[in-house]
Amino acid sequence: MNTSSKQPRHLGVIGLGSMGMGAACSALRQGVKTWGCDTRAAVREQFAAAGGVAVATARELAPHCQVVLVLVVNAAQTEEVLFGPDGLADHLISGSVVICSATVDPALPPQWEKRLAEKGLLLIDGPVSGGARKAAEGQMTVMASGQPRAFEVASDCMQAFAGKVYRLGERVGIGSTVKMVNQHLAGVHIAAACEAMALGMRAGADPDQLYEVICNSAGMSWMFQNRVPHILEGDYTPLSAVNIFVKDLGIVLDAARKLAFPLPLAATAHQLYLATAALGHGGEDDAAVVKYYAALAGLELPTKDAP
Repeated sequence: MNTSSKQPRHLGVIGLGSMGMGAACSALRQGVKTWGCDTRAAVREQFAAAGGVAVATARELAPHCQVVLVLVVNAAQTEEVLFGPDGLADHLISGSVVICSATVDPALPPQWEKRLAEKGLLLIDGPVSGGARKAAEGQMTVMASGQPRAFEVASDCMQAFAGKVYRLGERVGIGSTVKMVNQHLAGVHIAAACEAMALGMRAGADPDQLYEVICNSAGMSWMFQNRVPHILEGDYTPLSAVNIFVKDLGIVLDAARKLAFPLPLAATAHQLYLATAALGHGGEDDAAVVKYYAALAGLELPTKDAP
């Protein structure tokens, strides 16, 4: 197949969750022929209604797509998509590029690159950030590393679903390292936001006023501004679940342990997510960490039905 930079690429997106669906639909809006893969029939129907080609397995889209974005939950799912019986490694055309975007141990992408190279395939270690809203707007940040040839093939497709693509070097694993640092900060900031809101409410502050003031003061963070409305609305529909940070901060702590590097703030935040999950809220939005504090203090939180 001709893989010159002038040839329009077909993009495959595997994992049509909150971010994968947004990325795929953003690419469609940019005129990129986009295939979407998900095991859920209702999600496939939604993507097909948006104008994409929807399939149930990676094998079905592999012969048609020169660039494939893998936006699944974790390393185990990524490895299944890459190397399982219906995986990409055995079915993509030589010279195609796989962009692996799950948050994983930085030691894994070099292993995946080596195995894919044996099949004539290229890998970009490309974790993403920005959440469901940024994904839907085509404004995700991609923290990417990989060989120049991989970027040459994938660049147009990446620009179609991302607002900013940071090229962090030719060695895969760097992208995942930068994402690991991002998840350290994000996890700590969300936990801190929940703790701070619980403190303010326990002391008698009006939560809506508290939110407004902090958003216009030095204590504001992006995560505070983004997640606290979930608490104010009593809506814990999982855009990013508590269990995601159980996983991601676990990756951060494991990597730091290998480096003999202390992370007391990340460790404390990880325990808060674990405690929240132990209370039965692991599948809820990560702002549900506030429920851990509510349980400790007998705090009444806003609910969906509240005026």
